[in-house]
Amino acid sequence: LEPFKLETGRMVYMKLRLTAAATLLLILTSLIAPASAQLTRLHVGYSAISADQLPAWVAKETGIFQKNGLDVDLIFFTGGTTSILALVSGDVPITQVSGPGLINSVMAGSDAVFIAAGMTSLNYVLMGKPGLKTAEQLKGGTVAISRFGSATDSIARFALKKIGLTPGKDVTIVQVGSGPARLDAALTGKVSAAVINPPSSFLAERRGLAVVADVAQMGLVFQHTGAATTKRFIREHQDVVRRYVKSHVEAVHRIWTDKEATVKALGKYMGGGVERDILEKSRDNILTEALLPKKQYPTLEGLKTVLEDVGERDPRAKTAKPEQFVDFSFIKELDQSGYIDGLYKKK
Repeated sequence: LEPFKLETGRMVYMKLRLTAAATLLLILTSLIAPASAQLTRLHVGYSAISADQLPAWVAKETGIFQKNGLDVDLIFFTGGTTSILALVSGDVPITQVSGPGLINSVMAGSDAVFIAAGMTSLNYVLMGKPGLKTAEQLKGGTVAISRFGSATDSIARFALKKIGLTPGKDVTIVQVGSGPARLDAALTGKVSAAVINPPSSFLAERRGLAVVADVAQMGLVFQHTGAATTKRFIREHQDVVRRYVKSHVEAVHRIWTDKEATVKALGKYMGGGVERDILEKSRDNILTEALLPKKQYPTLEGLKTVLEDVGERDPRAKTAKPEQFVDFSFIKELDQSGYIDGLYKKK
């Protein structure tokens, strides 16, 4: 029996050594990579290929999301209608979407809300195909938008009315897709005109297309592309939403103060091949408090504008209040603590 006892003792000793080694390895691993263990994985949608999507792009590309404990995958959806459907269905818990898309969704029964403003006015133009320069030439033609119910749908209607044309009667509105796709449709004459914004609108100018209506000059206060989630996600993941809004605010600060990082991010998500001066001009275009406010409160006045437009097609929107579509709490918390002011005071 003695050899058996000796062997058993050796086995116990070896097991103890292996256990100790494994424990030490776990301790060292936790010390080496604590940050990665704390990151929260998050799918986030965006709804256009244009400069109004920069907050999420810059937050991703500059490491802001990661700094705030978020491992974000950005997912492109063509137009606000598709983007908001992905939010409501739970495919993404947060998305960048425009006012019309969110309001149409809530009218249909969703609990979506804006948590950060993003863009609070419009920088879109209605540009004609080669040779089309006047409203009269546009009569009987087609205008390209992304998707029905999206911001570009509302913008097309604003623009057409402004130049004396009736949507659906004088002009047919057609779904085409992203900004670059709409630009291509106008350049090739597949549509009579397209609703586009920078950088696509600057590329169109360079290719000789004419502005038929300048929506930016209308001075509309409009809740355009902002960060949105659902009330349910806020209830169940309040800390994640708080960290996302903080990242969004920091990204807006970066857009205002870091030209190189912003131009680099814009160039990447535009798919490359866009000239440096066009990218710089696109960034400069949004750097106004009217378009990209430093304090990112969703605009109630802008939502009122959207409700008036949606109300022409959906009577339920006529009795809705702008406050139904926002949750100010996260922005308010950052503002009242002095955090946002502090960002812009840093040298």
